[in-house]
Amino acid sequence: MAAPGEFLRKRSRADTAPGPGSPPAPGRDPARSPARLRAGTFWLTRIALLRALAFVYSVAFLVAFRQNKQLIGDRGLLPCRAHLGRLLRHFHGRVGWEALSHAPTVIWFLDWSDMNAALDALSLLGLGISSFIVVTGCANMVLMAVLWTLYMSLVSVGQVWYSFGK
Repeated sequence: MAAPGEFLRKRSRADTAPGPGSPPAPGRDPARSPARLRAGTFWLTRIALLRALAFVYSVAFLVAFRQNKQLIGDRGLLPCRAHLGRLLRHFHGRVGWEALSHAPTVIWFLDWSDMNAALDALSLLGLGISSFIVVTGCANMVLMAVLWTLYMSLVSVGQVWYSFGK
């Protein structure tokens, strides 16, 4: 008959480090756990980081929505229509790679007749997408790239007002 201490040592050793042929401990089967919940996947860090980034985007788009018309709108202090017109004349009336690399904005492809509506649409679309990510936590590369593109579109025509964001 084995001594009681020897039995306890074998038992504790078996719980902490099971051998290759031993069955896994009940309730701790790593093969059956979802892939996103396994150790080393950083799923919680990813969710927290992307929600925090989406919150920052939502604040930025909300500020842009509130201030764009007064700063860079049709009757703003530095209208972006005049800025894009100067760039268009500089690049000989063509929106090519040179113009897009100098001012990367989707406003090049929008209607310039009502710039306030275009700026509001960009801001509200970005605010909607970022708020969706903050609330649901569902974010992927496409949504984050769209947010970056929308914000870069506002920053690149913001001139002095958005020069800190470049």
